[in-house]
Amino acid sequence: MSGGSRGAASSRQHGRRLRVNPIACDAHGVCADLLPELIELDPWGYPVISPEPVPEELIAHARRAVTACPTLALRLDPDRRSPSR
Repeated sequence: MSGGSRGAASSRQHGRRLRVNPIACDAHGVCADLLPELIELDPWGYPVISPEPVPEELIAHARRAVTACPTLALRLDPDRRSPSR
């Protein structure tokens, strides 16, 4: 099952997911500015995060968004939805 889309498939299977602590978030919007591919803002400025795993090519940008969060409300966690063996 190898092919040209191997990288995309592996990032979905063994990826990482962004999570936000809604209690800690103060809706600064820095995360959406740094990672608009995966984070949108709701009408009040709070992040709405894509439920998909972070693609491999965006991991560095996701880490930058996590580091830049002024309230440390954003996290990059292992994908717990991926099958385990």
